[in-house]
Amino acid sequence: MADSAKPVVAAFDFDGTITTRDTFVPFLSLAFGRRRVALAFASLAVEGLKVWLRLSTRDRFKELIVAKLFRDASVPRLSEVGREHARRIESLMRPQALERIRWHRGQGHHLVMVSASLDLYLDGVAEHLGFQDLLCTAPSRNRSSFDGGLQGPNCRGPEKVRRLEALLGDLSAVELYAYGDSAGDREMLAAADHPYYRPFESA
Repeated sequence: MADSAKPVVAAFDFDGTITTRDTFVPFLSLAFGRRRVALAFASLAVEGLKVWLRLSTRDRFKELIVAKLFRDASVPRLSEVGREHARRIESLMRPQALERIRWHRGQGHHLVMVSASLDLYLDGVAEHLGFQDLLCTAPSRNRSSFDGGLQGPNCRGPEKVRRLEALLGDLSAVELYAYGDSAGDREMLAAADHPYYRPFESA
């Protein structure tokens, strides 16, 4: 049973939980053009098949997509695209998810967004929704351009729990609410006192 004397933390996945669908690929299309993105995915068809056969991982596939598209891309340009994308995806947010976020905020709970999507647009979204912390995937930068890598692992699966522990310390010391919608949230939900799997899908 959760201890009400503990600090309360609410951790929300983003894509599919707060939103109705994926926001990563639409960002890529906006940033690089649909044709270039389609060609990049097509060039990785064999790797995609390996993922489907469980001979590779979604994390590895994402690393390869980022390497193909982001290498030498301008940080200022993609940051501006990210801000535009953040405005566009407001229409994809689930009303019940937004209501739950407001409830936690009203209770004074610590809000953390934990997502495999990119900081380029989640920075603005998390701030707008009143999250105190954002844990997400970030393309690595070399001054004014991207180098084609990631800053640490893709924020998915066990990495979500690792990042929460790095931020909060021992998770048993907090009362944790967690909201997710996919296998990539399984470990975060398992670590929570109050796990919610696909709670907003009727919205």
